[in-house]
Amino acid sequence: MNATDRTPADLLRSALAADPGRPLVTFYDDATGERVELSVATFANWVAKTANLLQGDLGAEPGDRLALMLPAHWQSAVWLLACASVGVVAEVGADPAGADLVVSGPDTLEQALACGGERVALALRPLGGRFPQPPAGFADYAVEVPGQGDRFAPFVPVDPEGAALVVGGEELTQSALVDRAREDAAKLGLGEGSRVLTGLGYDTWEGLSAGLYAALAAGGSVVLCRNLDRLSPAGLDRRGESERVTHTA
Repeated sequence: MNATDRTPADLLRSALAADPGRPLVTFYDDATGERVELSVATFANWVAKTANLLQGDLGAEPGDRLALMLPAHWQSAVWLLACASVGVVAEVGADPAGADLVVSGPDTLEQALACGGERVALALRPLGGRFPQPPAGFADYAVEVPGQGDRFAPFVPVDPEGAALVVGGEELTQSALVDRAREDAAKLGLGEGSRVLTGLGYDTWEGLSAGLYAALAAGGSVVLCRNLDRLSPAGLDRRGESERVTHTA
């Protein structure tokens, strides 16, 4: 990655320039048997479409607060980078009543209705499927995002010193997030080609770093596992071998 990268969006652009075809996020859900692999290029395309939805259709601006009510999932990772691309502050697990926008999974829709701003719901179904019945009061992400543009340019340049993420009660700026991700990558010994398998949630910095930011900062990739406790030890060993995992969190 480039030493001049100062925002998560910069890290993604560098990854795209270096090797767009390599895997970036490989997602497993051991409750459903789902496996999804996104290359850098595919992930960046999802981020661009989501950022266009966020900035255009939802009217989000830099500094707006978005309550992110999603588990560790490949679509959650997309939303985190889309928020960073627009300059919107992703508040993980925040009270939606105090947020400008909310993005919710299927299990938190009732709580998410407390947000007085725009509301987006994700079904988190295999292959990014939509809700069978659209939830009242929400835009269905799977319906809204496909028609968005494949390229994204922010209306206002993102300030590296602007807030980017709130998790565990701590607020990080864009540049501080990148710095911490690089520090974590160095501590873990991550480098280009590293593959990090993690079953940690996205509700802590440790989970976010292991499941996205540290690998992105190092030029590596993640094997993000939801409901990993349902996998046997032998199954975990087989996954590690088949996915060429180099590090485990």
